[in-house]
This record gives sequence, structure tokens and C-alpha cells, in this order.
Amino acid sequence: MAITHPSIKSTDGKHASVTTFPKDGPPPITVKNLTMAYGTFVLMKDINFTVNHGDIFIIMGGSGSGKSTLLRHMLGLIEPAKGEVWYGDFNFTKGEPEQREEMLRHFGVLYQGGALWSSMTLAENVGLPLGEFTDLSQGEIREVAALKLALVGLMGFEGYYPSQISGGMQKRAGLARAIALDPEILFFDEPSAGLDPISSRLLDDLILELRDNLGATVVVVTHELASIFAIGNNSVFLDAESKTMIAHGDPKDLLAHCTDHRVQTFLTRGGEDNKTEKSARQHG
Repeated sequence: MAITHPSIKSTDGKHASVTTFPKDGPPPITVKNLTMAYGTFVLMKDINFTVNHGDIFIIMGGSGSGKSTLLRHMLGLIEPAKGEVWYGDFNFTKGEPEQREEMLRHFGVLYQGGALWSSMTLAENVGLPLGEFTDLSQGEIREVAALKLALVGLMGFEGYYPSQISGGMQKRAGLARAIALDPEILFFDEPSAGLDPISSRLLDDLILELRDNLGATVVVVTHELASIFAIGNNSVFLDAESKTMIAHGDPKDLLAHCTDHRVQTFLTRGGEDNKTEKSARQHG
């Protein structure tokens, strides 16, 4: 018996609808006038963007620009100083705790490092959300966990512990857990961090495959240019100096057409500044 779509229980004990974000409805994610602050210190302000169905949306910017902090705001782990996060037609920021919890069950999250429980096997890690949010039996949970691990290239590793596998495999196991409930929206925080270029490229390919197979919308925090151009079709650029977003759109379009030197410097690894310095030396 192949079980590919576990039925998720809602907070009232009933089963949630299969599709929360229909393609003919509003965009799955809309961020409106968001201000991120710690007390009186404003990290970012006036953040506005929309994530469309099927996007792989990149949150990018230099160090200290608040990329991961924005992701935490979107997940409700940090409350905004101002503004709102909407999922479809639901105001997540203003929602009741029970409503927010139910919405979160339609998300899958891959944290930095994979965040696997070291005392559990890979299958047990993947089975955690299945045991908590579905009515599946233990045998069915094991079957689904094995299927999800196979989808990320880890067939046969169900009984391994995180310490027994490589960093890249740990990331893939974390991804298998993130897709355990067939989420409609996936959030990845620096998924390629610490990986070698080959493992990073394989993970990018896997993210694309899962987006297509699940029909999911994906939000990725990353500063890795190779990943940004390989998988991203929409983005927002956060600038630490001005404390706001200074560009949004397809990263490839931003590279070709954005005239802001800060964006160009980031997307060319400083190549824009290098060209300016070289030109100045030639004409000095």
C-alpha cells in the first residue's frame, strides 16, 4: 500500500482541506509594510513583496541585513513591530493562536544544519510530524518516512543516525522531514551552508524537483549566488545600510537590468566595484 498524501488533522481534530492556497485565489504569501525591530532598534522597515504560486522566492542581501530574521517573522517566531504577513486571504499576523497553528501545518521548514534529533534514526526524525499531525499507524508512518527519504535520495538509510551520515545527507534528511506532510509552502534557511559545491548543486536540483512534484511554493534564505541563479525566479534584496528592501524580482533580471550598485556588487561578487576601480586606474 503506497501512502503519499497523509491526511493532516486540524486543531479541532478534523482533517484539514487538501488545498489551502488554490491557484485561482490570492497569492500564497503577501508581506505588507513590515518593520522588523528589537526594541527601539529598527533592523528593516517598509518591506513589501508578494510570493506567487510555484515561486522559488529568494530572500537575499549582505551579512546583517536580516534575511533569517525575515523568515522567522514569516513563520510567526518573531512578531513584527509594524505590518502584516498574509497567507492567501488569511492575516497570519492578526490571527488567533489556533488559526496560526493550523496554518503552520501546511508549511515545511528546513533550518540551518538540518536540525535533526541526534538520538533518533532518520526514519524516526521524518516520522515525528506524521505521528503528531496524522492518524497514521506506526507501520504506515514507517512506510511514509521511507518514501520521503527515498524522494531525497536516502533509500536504505532509514536506520542510520545523523552522526553516521555526511553533512549533505543530513540536509537531505532534514528536507525529507520538511516534506513529510506534503506541505504547500516550503521554507529553507541557508540550505547550502557548509556544503561543498557538488553537494550544493545536488541540493538545488532536489529543491527544483520537489517544487515541481509537490506543486509547492518555496521561500529560500541564501547568499549563495550559484543557488540564487539556479533555482530562484523571484526575490527580495535587503540592504543593511538603508534598512529596507532596495530591489525585488527575478534575480537574473536584477543582474541584467537593476542599476543599483549595491545589488550589482552583491550579484557579481564585487565584480561591479572591481570594474569601477579598474576603470579609475586606467583613466587616473
